[in-house]
Amino acid sequence: MLRNIFKMTGLFALVAFILATLAFTSKEGKDVVCRSIEIKIEPNDVIKLNEKEITRLAQMADEQLMGKNLRMINAELIEREVEKHKAILKAEVYKVVVKDTNSYAGILGVKVKHREPAVRIISTSGNFYLDKEGVRIPVSANYAANVLVATGYFSEQFAREELLPFVLHLSKNEFWNAQAKQVHVEKDGNIIITPLVGSHLVELGTLENYPQKLRNMQQFYKQVMANNNWNKYEKISLKYKNQVIAKKRS
Repeated sequence: MLRNIFKMTGLFALVAFILATLAFTSKEGKDVVCRSIEIKIEPNDVIKLNEKEITRLAQMADEQLMGKNLRMINAELIEREVEKHKAILKAEVYKVVVKDTNSYAGILGVKVKHREPAVRIISTSGNFYLDKEGVRIPVSANYAANVLVATGYFSEQFAREELLPFVLHLSKNEFWNAQAKQVHVEKDGNIIITPLVGSHLVELGTLENYPQKLRNMQQFYKQVMANNNWNKYEKISLKYKNQVIAKKRS
C-alpha cells in the first residue's frame, strides 16, 4: 500500500514538473526570434545546391526571416518557395528553440532532397538534365551528375517521351548501364550508341523494338567481341530486324 502511494506521488511530481517546464518554455519561448538558418541536405543526393543558394530561396519567401518572431514564420510558405527550384524534389522546414546563455534563440531548419538526374541532354532543344519522371533540371556550375549524355537533333518532347524510357531501360540493365557512355540522335532519327569499352559505334536505328536490338547486341558482345575483338570493328549495326551487321576497320 505504502509503495503504491510513493509511486502515485512520484507520478504526480513528474507530471507537475513537465507541466511547469512546458509553461516556462511557452512563456520564455513566445518572444524567441530567428537568429540563424540551418540547411540540411540529403548526403546521397547526386546533385546539390550549395547552402547559400538554399538560404536565398528561403528568404525569397520571407525577406524578414532574420530577427522575426519564430512563431510568426510560415514554414509551409517557405517550403513551397524552396520547392519551386527545379533541382529540388522536396523541402521540409522546421523551427527549433535553443538556450543561448541566459536567453533563447530560434533556428529555422531547412531540409532539402534534390531531384536525381537520369540523363544529360545536349541537343537542339537545349542543355539540361531530365529526372526519371521527365522533369527538367537546369544545368549549373554548382553541381554535376555522372549520367549518360544524349546529344543530337531532337525536341524536348522527344527527349521526355521517347529517349528517356530508352535511357532508363539502359540503366536498369547491368551490362548496358556499364557499357553505354553516350547516345546520339541523328537528323533522320537514327540512334548511335558510343560504348565505354571499344573504339566502335553501335548503330541502333530507330527506337522501335529497341529491347530486342539491345539483346541481340549483348549476345554479339559475348560471342564475338569478348574474344579480344574490341577494336576490330568500326561500326556495328542493329538497324535491320534480328540482324547484327559488323563493319571491320579497313
